[in-house]
Amino acid sequence: MKRLIQISIAVALTAQTFAAPGETRLASVIGAVAGEVNNDRAMEYMHEVYARDRWFTFPKFDETARYLARVMDSAGLSAVEVVPAPADGVSRTGHWTAPLAWDVKDARLEVLEPAPPEEFRTLADYQKAPASLAMWSGPTPAGGVTAEVVDIGKGKRSEIEKLDLRGKIAMTSARPSGIKWLLAKKGALGVINTDTENPDLKDSYDWVNSWGDKGWGLTKGDSTPFCFSVTPRQAEWLRGQMADGKTVRVKATVDSRLYEGTYPYATGVLRGTGSEEEVLTLGHTAEQGAQDNATGVAAMVEALSTLERLVASGKLPRPRRSIRLLAMGEVYGSMHYIQENPERIRNTVAAICIDTPAGFYHLAKTEYTFYLNPHVAKSYVDAFTMRLAKDYFSRVGRPFHEAPYMMGTDSFLSDPTIGTPTVWPYSSSGVHTHHNSADTPDHVDPRSLKDLTVVTAAFLYFLASADEADAAWLAELALSRGYGQIAASVEPFLDRAFSAPDIETLSRILHDGLEKLDYSAGRERQAVESVRRLAPGVDVGPAVRRIDEFRSAEAARLRDAVNRRASSLRLAQAVKPVPPKPDPKLAGAEKLIVRRKSFGTLPLDDLPVDQREGWPSGAWDTRLATALYWCDGKRNLAEVVRLTRLELGPDDFDFAGYFQFLGRKGHVELAQQP
Repeated sequence: MKRLIQISIAVALTAQTFAAPGETRLASVIGAVAGEVNNDRAMEYMHEVYARDRWFTFPKFDETARYLARVMDSAGLSAVEVVPAPADGVSRTGHWTAPLAWDVKDARLEVLEPAPPEEFRTLADYQKAPASLAMWSGPTPAGGVTAEVVDIGKGKRSEIEKLDLRGKIAMTSARPSGIKWLLAKKGALGVINTDTENPDLKDSYDWVNSWGDKGWGLTKGDSTPFCFSVTPRQAEWLRGQMADGKTVRVKATVDSRLYEGTYPYATGVLRGTGSEEEVLTLGHTAEQGAQDNATGVAAMVEALSTLERLVASGKLPRPRRSIRLLAMGEVYGSMHYIQENPERIRNTVAAICIDTPAGFYHLAKTEYTFYLNPHVAKSYVDAFTMRLAKDYFSRVGRPFHEAPYMMGTDSFLSDPTIGTPTVWPYSSSGVHTHHNSADTPDHVDPRSLKDLTVVTAAFLYFLASADEADAAWLAELALSRGYGQIAASVEPFLDRAFSAPDIETLSRILHDGLEKLDYSAGRERQAVESVRRLAPGVDVGPAVRRIDEFRSAEAARLRDAVNRRASSLRLAQAVKPVPPKPDPKLAGAEKLIVRRKSFGTLPLDDLPVDQREGWPSGAWDTRLATALYWCDGKRNLAEVVRLTRLELGPDDFDFAGYFQFLGRKGHVELAQQP
């Protein structure tokens, strides 16, 4: 079956006669950038950002933003500025509420009873291990507090509701941010977190950076208990004492403050020759790790510094479009930037989000994976990104991968209400140190950092300088990728057809396969046509016709496979496509249209958890974000759900109930289908 698909693609590709100057130019851009990147300087940037952000206080975030502004200014970038986004706990950008600013001078957690061995006397010391204190942790009275520790295990809500935690400290093996509001409601003074993404890091601290009652950041009116993390080894000792029937008492001292301040971010531009359009690279500061995300910020800064040096020396011509760097707090900063610069965003033709480690070459899973655009925003940018990755990584002999769109960082700019196709390279750090005190500069591989820098710079420069001829080449890249995507979409149905047991199954396979095929062809048609954003006059008609022809050929292939199977089963009647039975959860959905009120995802951070009627936050949920993106104010809800399931696969989620809930709470507007 795969051989048949390969033959189909090869036949289709023979129709391409376009000679691509873009291919040669991309190779020359990669070569120029790779030869100019100053990796020692990139590593220095990484160290400097880490040295400030590892304390993860808002004054340190301001220091980081001002440091990056100085670097960009010294590198020759233009329009460099530090923007003081609000951190007042009430301001809204999109559907997200800005957090309060936070600062801390000192924090310690010490064991008083039972008398501990010296190694367990001090469980946490912010000055020695900042990650041992949760971000936005509330203060204690000046002299600290002494209290008994109660182990609540996995933190099940039904069990917590039965506990009296007044004046006590809750120790949990569940993610504490998810139950923080309930622990505060039950009177807990504070929380000890024993959850960690990597329990093998026995002497390292998990970093808790989500401490709001209703969402990520702590906002006005939220509770303010303190929160410490302890290491896996310390957690084992604490639980061992309790298992022996001993009462554990600790002293917690936190000198912190929550206040109305700013969440500053830095931006600068490599000027183009006059076009108002821009290409953007963005990545977040304001986290405690070297890999997450000092490496990403360093790669962006060195990418633009490299391009500025190449342009200033005449080795590369100044691009047509400007290239912008945005280094900000994750989501909160990018949302503010988008809201405050609507015209600039409309003129941002593409973006690359750099939020990733730069792990050691010799460790598994440290190669880069490129997360592409959601299907609603299918773009030539996906095909270009993978061609760039192929051309560069073949030079250094390193694998690379692609992956479908996923929420998790600032790549949400591909949301149609924003409209900037955005890709996101990501890798593992090898040893999993995400949100952990073990995420330190000595785990950064300069070779991976160079890879990230070169790919970022080449992506930005090629698209910033692309002309009509380049756009035509990019359309051909999108076409070639489209053939593969369309063939892959029908492959599972071809496989199923040859093992179908009866006419009913064959009829359903034919329906589902043709539906998926039509969907896939439509998405790839959009990807080809999207190059017009770079060059409105480029003729993509022939490429679009080839997509349609290939779709027809694959449909005939599927019908032939289904009919051959029917013949082998000695079925007399012809196989016709039969749709599935209607989903009872979608009754009436064809009469509803969802109209969005703002851009971005729906974290529900203006709504207490116990008022959400059991519905999840959509802050980081890829399925909920995908469905939201398909809501264009014209499609009815049944069509939105159909498209979401075609993109992500079947599910039993009650989308109708979810969107009706959002409508009741005022997050979207529900209108009747005219």
